[in-house]
Amino acid sequence: AFKAAILIQQWYRRYVARLEMRRRCTWRIFQSIEYACEQDQIKLHNFFSYLIEHFTPSSSKERDFISRMFISGESFKEAELEKYCDYESMEVPDSYTGPRLSFPLLPDHATALLEAFKQKQQLHARYVLNLLHETRKHLKQLPNISHVSTCYSEEVTVCGDLHGQLDDLFLIFYKNGLPSPSKSYVFNGDFVDRGKQSLEILIVLFTFLLIYPKEVHLNRGNHEDHMVNLRYGFTKEVMQKYKVHGKKILKMIQNVFCWLPLATLIDQKVLIIHGGISDTTDLDMLEKIHRNKFISVLRGKKRKESNRNVEIQEINGESKVEADPAGNEAAPSLSSQPQPAQAPSMANRLEFSKWVRQTVQEQIEWCRRLADISESEEEELTSSSVVSLTDLDGPRWTRQEEWKQILDILWSDPMPQEGCIVNTVRGGGCYFGPDVTGKILEKYNLQFLIRSHECKPEGYEFCHNRKVLTIFSASNYYEIGSNRGAYVKLGPDLVPHFVQYQANKMAHTLTMTQRQGFLVALISRVEESAFRALREKLFAHTSALISAFKAYDKDNTGRITLSNWATAVESVLHLGLPWRMLRPQLVRSTADGMLEYKSWLDDLAMEQRSQEHIQSSLLEVIYRNRSNLETIFRIIDRDHSGLISFEEFHQTWKLFSSHMNIELTDDGINDLVRSIDFNKDGNIDFNEFLEAFRLVKQSQ
Repeated sequence: AFKAAILIQQWYRRYVARLEMRRRCTWRIFQSIEYACEQDQIKLHNFFSYLIEHFTPSSSKERDFISRMFISGESFKEAELEKYCDYESMEVPDSYTGPRLSFPLLPDHATALLEAFKQKQQLHARYVLNLLHETRKHLKQLPNISHVSTCYSEEVTVCGDLHGQLDDLFLIFYKNGLPSPSKSYVFNGDFVDRGKQSLEILIVLFTFLLIYPKEVHLNRGNHEDHMVNLRYGFTKEVMQKYKVHGKKILKMIQNVFCWLPLATLIDQKVLIIHGGISDTTDLDMLEKIHRNKFISVLRGKKRKESNRNVEIQEINGESKVEADPAGNEAAPSLSSQPQPAQAPSMANRLEFSKWVRQTVQEQIEWCRRLADISESEEEELTSSSVVSLTDLDGPRWTRQEEWKQILDILWSDPMPQEGCIVNTVRGGGCYFGPDVTGKILEKYNLQFLIRSHECKPEGYEFCHNRKVLTIFSASNYYEIGSNRGAYVKLGPDLVPHFVQYQANKMAHTLTMTQRQGFLVALISRVEESAFRALREKLFAHTSALISAFKAYDKDNTGRITLSNWATAVESVLHLGLPWRMLRPQLVRSTADGMLEYKSWLDDLAMEQRSQEHIQSSLLEVIYRNRSNLETIFRIIDRDHSGLISFEEFHQTWKLFSSHMNIELTDDGINDLVRSIDFNKDGNIDFNEFLEAFRLVKQSQ
């Protein structure tokens, strides 16, 4: 009996160990592909930034167009934004049966919204814009770092990434209760993208924020960024749900995102930030940054130090004039304080009035530039943008330094090793070690950090000797059954209490025995999904893989060792995966330990061709570039109409041709755009864009 028990125990332990190993391998695949995609997004954006920096417009029309296209309309002034997103002129038809909002909002409005969204109803665009308008007004009054106390509520609940998964938010409210004066919530960014109900999540969170402004706190995440939204689905979601007013809603959301606070501090002891920290993180600087300047954190702009130095010297009453090589005095800096023109005679009141207005406006513009407040930013003073004359004697930070502070707290990840290094896996932020965490905690007298940004199998994870807590609230993030979601509750003792969940309706109705079988089936399903994604990734790099394999196949036999196969695959994909462990799932075993790589690649191509009836060499290129092509399409499609106008294509091609040193006349560009417009409707849709790419590749 003892021998039988031990035998069963050994078998069961081996079985559980194999399941755990399969789960971990599957996890590594999903995470590696996700981070590689984020890296591609940043590389693509850096490419466009490089083009813009090195492009010289030939006319003011080109300059304005390129500015609108790639700087994303940041030149909207306060009054212009209000006029553009005017919700009061919209009429709600009598046939509308969805929820209705009136301001100030009441708890009943939030309850009605939750019920409506459970019934798959949609909020009218008028109410969406009105809600965004009120949210923006509220956020502008908040500091960069929100302060929460457990003295005024029983506990504070902290939620991580939701990523458009409304069922997870419903489950959190069901288990933990709705926000109320006795139940505070902190939502730690990444409300949108990937999931299909990002807009509904925003509406619910903004509604509760306005009803309970002291109990509900929102931090900005790296996905609260319109450049990221172009790639990961939120922009597309809004335009599909609101085809008429989608552009206005997106413009308002873009402006709301840049006003979201950057961090939350609980009892001055627990710091909540979305991503992490770096060895240069400075909470004092973060508190004083004009956060709304950074509409997209992916666009870091280097500040011209010379202009800042001139501004400071002007304040101090100094003057710095440099001579050019010819001995002539340089022109005065545009940043210097404007000198008023000579006042006209008081006898001519009209002229004198014009002179006063002009002089005052010039002084205001100079102060605006001095305080680093662009025209796109608010004309009224807010709690995060007040600049007094005494501040000018304090530390002066460059735009680049401020940008890096925000980039680090939104994009960084912890690592077990000491130190702080660039986060090359994601392409943004840094990796910070336990020593960096310890220094920050000691410097600001903190107990521990709470961050999100990374999906965890159990929904939460401690690291750095339990000084850094990652909380992730989107369950089934990669695939149904891939991970749990979690939230953490903190009382006055600041001891974390976790609640885990999985938003899966089927699992709740199963018995314990059925759940065990269901769990095994889920692992198999998740594993299959991960390997399918990995095979797509391998197929997309067929050409590069052939070159890498041939480097090991000196005699051109078409065969390489399985060990060389693993080394070559990693050298091409750079995913950091345990290829030798994954090999049995990807490569058929052979008796002599050799792989016929050409037939293996043919099998990959056959699998993908069964889904897409396209020539395999062409399909490879499309698989490899589709995400980038779709993002490029959306960048060019500035009005998010789903169509590229001839004018948008014309100006974008001027940008590309300038970079590639290709001389092409306007008539040549017009002929090109007409040839891509296959249905001759005067616009280019995404299918025509891909088709043009396909034809060009075929001709090559």
